[in-house]
Amino acid sequence: MGPTDSKLIQDLHLGQETDTNFKYNTENGLRFKRVFSKEGQSPYDSVEYEKRLSIIREPDGTVVFEMKDIEIPKEWSQVATDIIAQKYFRKTGVPQYDDRGNPKLKVDGSPVLGPETSTKQTIHRLVGTWRYWGEKYGYFASAEDAEIFYDELVVMHLKQMVAPNSPQWFNTGLNWAYGINSSPQGHHYVDPDTGVMTKAKDAYTHPQPHACFIQSIKDDLVNEGGIMDLWVREARLFKYGSGTGTNFSGLRGSGESLSGGGQSSGLMSWLKIGDRAAGAIKSGGTTRRAAKMVVLDMDHPDIEEFVGWKVKEEKKVAALIAAGYASDYEGEAYQTVSGQNSNNSVRVPHKFMESVKNDGSWNLTWRTDGSTCKKMKAKDLWERVSYAAWACADPGIQFDGTINDWHTCPQSGRINASNPCSEYMFLDDTACNLASFNLLKFFDVKNRNFEIEQFKHATRLVTTVLEVSILMAQFPSEEIAQGSYDFRTLGLGYANLGSVLMMNGIPYESEEACAFAGSITSLMTAESYKTSAEMSRLLGPFPKFEYNREDMLRVMRNHRRAAFNADNSEYEKLTVMPVGIDPQHAPAYLLAATRESWNDALSMGEKYGYRNAQTTLLAPTGTIGLLMDCATTGVEPDFALVKFKKLAGGGYFRIANEAMPLALENLEYSDEEIGGILDYAKGTADITSSPHVSAESLKAKGFNDGDIVSLNKALKGAFEIKFAFNVWTLGEDCMKRVGFKTEEYNAPDFNMLKAMGYTEEQIEEANQYVCGSMTVEGAPHLKEEHYPVFDTANKNGKKGERFIHFMGHVNMMASVQPFLSGAISKTINMPNEATLEDVKYTYEQSWKLALKAVAIYRDGCKLSQPLSTSSKNKGDEDKEEVEDKVELKEEVVVKKEEVIQVSRMVETNDEDDAIRQASEILSQHVGIQTPMESYSKDGEVAERRVYLHGEKRKVPAKRGGITVSAKIGTQQIWLRTGEYPDGRLAEIFIDMYKEGAGFRSTLNMFAISVSMGLQYGVPLEKYVENFLFTRFEPSGFTDHPNIKSCTSVIDFVFKVLGMEYLGRTDYVQVLPKGIQKKKFENLAKLAETTAPQETMDLPEKKEEVEVSEVQDQATLPTMEKEEAIQDASSAALSEMMGDAPACPTCGHVTVRNGTCYKCLNCGDSLGCS
Repeated sequence: MGPTDSKLIQDLHLGQETDTNFKYNTENGLRFKRVFSKEGQSPYDSVEYEKRLSIIREPDGTVVFEMKDIEIPKEWSQVATDIIAQKYFRKTGVPQYDDRGNPKLKVDGSPVLGPETSTKQTIHRLVGTWRYWGEKYGYFASAEDAEIFYDELVVMHLKQMVAPNSPQWFNTGLNWAYGINSSPQGHHYVDPDTGVMTKAKDAYTHPQPHACFIQSIKDDLVNEGGIMDLWVREARLFKYGSGTGTNFSGLRGSGESLSGGGQSSGLMSWLKIGDRAAGAIKSGGTTRRAAKMVVLDMDHPDIEEFVGWKVKEEKKVAALIAAGYASDYEGEAYQTVSGQNSNNSVRVPHKFMESVKNDGSWNLTWRTDGSTCKKMKAKDLWERVSYAAWACADPGIQFDGTINDWHTCPQSGRINASNPCSEYMFLDDTACNLASFNLLKFFDVKNRNFEIEQFKHATRLVTTVLEVSILMAQFPSEEIAQGSYDFRTLGLGYANLGSVLMMNGIPYESEEACAFAGSITSLMTAESYKTSAEMSRLLGPFPKFEYNREDMLRVMRNHRRAAFNADNSEYEKLTVMPVGIDPQHAPAYLLAATRESWNDALSMGEKYGYRNAQTTLLAPTGTIGLLMDCATTGVEPDFALVKFKKLAGGGYFRIANEAMPLALENLEYSDEEIGGILDYAKGTADITSSPHVSAESLKAKGFNDGDIVSLNKALKGAFEIKFAFNVWTLGEDCMKRVGFKTEEYNAPDFNMLKAMGYTEEQIEEANQYVCGSMTVEGAPHLKEEHYPVFDTANKNGKKGERFIHFMGHVNMMASVQPFLSGAISKTINMPNEATLEDVKYTYEQSWKLALKAVAIYRDGCKLSQPLSTSSKNKGDEDKEEVEDKVELKEEVVVKKEEVIQVSRMVETNDEDDAIRQASEILSQHVGIQTPMESYSKDGEVAERRVYLHGEKRKVPAKRGGITVSAKIGTQQIWLRTGEYPDGRLAEIFIDMYKEGAGFRSTLNMFAISVSMGLQYGVPLEKYVENFLFTRFEPSGFTDHPNIKSCTSVIDFVFKVLGMEYLGRTDYVQVLPKGIQKKKFENLAKLAETTAPQETMDLPEKKEEVEVSEVQDQATLPTMEKEEAIQDASSAALSEMMGDAPACPTCGHVTVRNGTCYKCLNCGDSLGCS
């Protein structure tokens, strides 16, 4: 018997085992049947377990967290293991047991306390608490139904079918299961027995299971409900891992009169105080950092300053870093500025959008008397909002009119705000607890069928869980406690839709995908409201239902109409019409089921009312999505076709997206064809049958079977095959057997494959076979008509060109929004080259398609948070061969955004002159296209001519250069360069680690290969584009004066080279000054003195962008250009570490998740779910 034996756990009720006065309602109580569990079998025996190690490291290898011998279901991944161990296991106060299941006791007879060590304990703690409160307050028809409820939910959690939001894992059941408690924290709840508002007497008898809160604020400084009181209420939420949002539009604007005389300092002064307070509360231990949303109406007097707030703060950060302050997110630079601890959104009414459409005016109004304080063009304000989002991804948009058109309780007030991630939208001073399904667990992959009955059953179970969670909860203020009691809002959602679509062979960007997603979402919401009506029959509707009865039923009818794809004329009181389910593209069985459920949900609601004012939304499912091993979150598509899987104890290995083989099977490819396609994408990791560099050819050169085994072992984690061919992999015996001398294979420039006689073309062909192309484009057997099935959010590999257009994201959101009570937390990803017009178009289409909220993120848009994944991949477009003579002419393509960026580095006070100079400078930086000097060994000019591609430009024996010393994390690096006398880069040297270390030698060989390429005419621009944002350790923050973070040593090297020799500042956190700036200017002067080389007039015409007109907003610092081409390693590692900011727990780079961030290394979520 183990310490977490199933029977022991199921019978354990520490702290409240004597309270067994349970109630049952045999007539109307909830009855449940067994679908996932089995009669007579413990639900904990439904899966197999194993003992595991959980260890989380910082990028420099430092152990952040370690836990040994923890009991985890065998099917769970290592990431899911790390999350439950590091985040959700209670670390103290839990009774400990020996190997025979007996309690461990101290000498005085008291129990030995420690951490949870088994998934069984944690799941029992949650599910047992839900069952206890449900039984105590009469939710079930019988004790047997309560037991089935418990068993079914245990199995669902063990099999990763569902997960509640993080605060449930943090707080629920600590008192019920273990008797843990502490002093009260100022919380309140409405006593379910008496209906009386009660102040909590302790911290955990009534847990805080809610993730999402909306709080009101009064235009009052110190009284209850006022400005300073809000910071206290927010602190209570942040401490327990929850997030909150507030609309601050009621606060007076700058210059408005104060009651005691004088004028208000304005809204922004208070927002900065709130931001500072939130920044100080980084939820420690098992919880997370603060998460908050700041919302402002479009007619507020300070709206213009609010819209540009974060853009300006980015400039301040850059200045502080330049002054020597630490650049990390916990450092003084970010601690000093404001706006770093919240998501910002503007509230946009229908009237404003109509005014933009009709080129009308817009009034900003004083808060005190409602009079107009400023009149402006609506388009001008819209331009400011769009530009700020284009420049730094904030603010987001919340369409106030659409939100309130679908409001179920308008008689009780307007919806003014949202939670931090924009999915929970309801009245002020209310809360929502969330849970999400893993849709893949309800999809029969073999038969390509969605398990409707299982999904309906699961929806009923989890809706009950969320309702019971309101019953048992406590809240940070009396107002929220009352609001939650009166309206009882829920937040049921799902994850992994993207994987289901790919496995089903349905392209994400298709009408079939939209109809499929709409049908599932519609079914979930209908069944949840149906369950709510069922509970209303048992327990009564939410207290404010009758007051809002007609409005709520109207909204229910509109939901139903969208399921039936009704004509626009049939909808009631809607300004913007929703997107219904198109029956031509929806699966007939799904459509029939969802329509039947809506008929039941509406008829039952008309008869019994509803227990809950809202039931569904789509959360970002950051941490809990990883806990369920979901490949995608919410309605997001997948982001890559080849990924890295985390191994126990650290390390990763390359795998194909798990949806790919199943999708190919459903598309009726044979096993042999599927194997070929997958090998093309991820590589075989086996040199045996590789073209050219095969086991046979290697044995002919002296290799033996043992050498081949060693190679294949190394290739499982290699990015390029050449890195496996060295003395450290193969040993000295192999080297000597092949015929190499000691001085040869120990030389830093030793390239074994080349030395054995393989050509570059042969090596590259073998490399693709072994290490893969990271994409399916060009794969053998795969039909082009099936390419869209495998489209992802980003381009894949250096060959991949396809990705999902930003309007594909908008259309998917529009397909599911009509069937959600709340909204959707999702970021619309846009490529770096997206324009301001693209942003405005996205916003306008989102409004027309009846979305409630929209957040966009343009790749690499933030000056201080460069996105790690490049969006532009030029491929090999410059490798075209042209025969005979062609007409040549000069063709220079310059982007407006690039010109604006460089113009700020030109020493002139005249804007037009700055732009002119910047345009001239940039026009010279498009590759080697000028006549250049050839030098003798003593540095004298031998001749001046145009060098042909592949012809070496000799370097003099004595040359100048620069030396850069920096630390990446804890690792020291030295970068040295050698230059031609004209200042152009000729060679590089990279030093780090101790002499003889394998990584140092690899870097030396890499530097030599780059130097040879530079001397043979490979443009530095090409190296920079290819190697920026490659990802591997060491990585992280640096002490370089301009480049404050990097994703690898190679990334750092080429950021430095791009800045020093090309004037690239788009990825630089601090704009260069002093010698860096002068070096670029000297290169620019050199370029001005040489006539540009003529270039071939290729058939594809590129549009030249005019740069004569520059708007005021465009002078703010942004990352204007990021065109890094991803090689195989870059594309693979980008799936583990996406964009900044760094994870506050382990330091790894986080990735976008809904409107927040998540860490794929430790599972931390920088949002509220």
